[in-house]
Amino acid sequence: MSKTLFITGASTGIGAATARAAVASGWSVALMARSEDKLTALVDEIGDAALALPGDVTDLPQVEDAVAKAAAHFGGIDAAFANAGKGLDTPGTENGDPEEWRQLVDLNIMGLLYTARATLPELRKTKGHLLLTGSAAGRNHIKGSIYGATKWFVHGYGGNMSDEMRDWGGRCTVISPGMVDTPFFDTPKPDKIQPEDIADAVVFALNQNPRAELREIHVMPTG
Repeated sequence: MSKTLFITGASTGIGAATARAAVASGWSVALMARSEDKLTALVDEIGDAALALPGDVTDLPQVEDAVAKAAAHFGGIDAAFANAGKGLDTPGTENGDPEEWRQLVDLNIMGLLYTARATLPELRKTKGHLLLTGSAAGRNHIKGSIYGATKWFVHGYGGNMSDEMRDWGGRCTVISPGMVDTPFFDTPKPDKIQPEDIADAVVFALNQNPRAELREIHVMPTG
């Protein structure tokens, strides 16, 4: 019986690439994102090992409902990848848009916390694995970056969750990419990391011996 990975932000980019890589490695995947048409197309591509769960990760009841459906469909959840996130169109504090900040915090921080809150009861049953999408921007100071500050939260929270989850045999890994060629950016970045590179890092962390916890995988482009 295959293990099950719950992924948010699963319809494109890193999330979709991770879904494909995880299934290729023998996992089943429960895929949550707002884009129902893209999710459906991805599940049609992957087949029976995938389940589409359209929903908004910034709405806790929707996340809880998606997790319940995933656990019922696959018989449990062995890992969760809190991957959904966004950047800012108008960076900076003086010139930034406070409403856009709210949306950023709701997705990059609250959405991640909701994913953890909803999945931890299932992960506790399986001594499972929580993975979080951090960023190089969460490891280095960038002039005035509010986006980067949300990723500093992710890195700090990931370390804290590692210490909490080890009490019951669980693991937490922060996946920390540099610039990735995904729809996150308005223009293509073909010389940077590809989503498949990050997907490989996620699967590598998942497939470690249960006695070993990779607390962070930091991936930077060579170009």
